[in-house]
Amino acid sequence: MFAKARNPMESLIGPATRIDGHLLFRGGLRIDGKVVGSVCAEPGQDSYLVVSEHACIDGEVRCGHLIVNGEIRGAIHAAERVEIQPKARIVGDVYYKVLEMHGGAQVLGKLAWRDGAAAAGQDAAIGVVESINCAKGL
Repeated sequence: MFAKARNPMESLIGPATRIDGHLLFRGGLRIDGKVVGSVCAEPGQDSYLVVSEHACIDGEVRCGHLIVNGEIRGAIHAAERVEIQPKARIVGDVYYKVLEMHGGAQVLGKLAWRDGAAAAGQDAAIGVVESINCAKGL
């Protein structure tokens, strides 16, 4: 009855697709393939990025909301929410406002909460965790 509204994914990078270079998007983007280069949402726009289980990004990620169940090798900057699902593998620092991390997820890097000031370019990291592997527990 009170289900969350789903945000449409306007764009899809399929599992047989590889993109080399900077990728700029607006709205919703789902990645099932591989991106070698940065993936950034258009600044000032509401954005949703989904990185599926077999997807891989080898570069920096900047967006509003991120759901990751695949692999990201690079820093993640989320203006709002990051959900790290059970099969996610992240090598890089994760900057977020709201974080949800499932058991089994792997992060090799620091987790740093950011407030609105950080989004404006100020370094406002408050809590930092150096490395977490939820498969082994805390």
